Amino acid sequence: MKKLTKAEEEIMQIIWKLGRCTVSDIRQYMEVELQQAKPPHSTVSTVVRTLEEKGILAHKAYGRTYEYFPTMTKQDYSRQTLKKFVSDYFDGSMKRLVSFMVEEQNLSLNELSDLLDKLEEE
Repeated sequence: MKKLTKAEEEIMQIIWKLGRCTVSDIRQYMEVELQQAKPPHSTVSTVVRTLEEKGILAHKAYGRTYEYFPTMTKQDYSRQTLKKFVSDYFDGSMKRLVSFMVEEQNLSLNELSDLLDKLEEE
């Protein structure tokens, strides 16, 4: 899977929330739900086509209207992204990641304990 840009990730977050949707649906969501200025149709359309080229989206045509849908779940994308992050920055070691988070105080003792409990369950 190719890395997504910030704009591509933002659009994917919306698509994961909406499910099957059109470019107009995405623009409307950005304006109403995210309270952002409504981006140009062509801008969103370009990002969506790029996501389709990267294989994370597919579409179904209804005449001139395209309905887009994810080909990868948010959970699968998150898993792959985390694995790549751990591989690139922590030599593939989740232990090093957790140690780093504890040292940087980004992980409380309660959170660490919960994490250990979950790992023991699995």
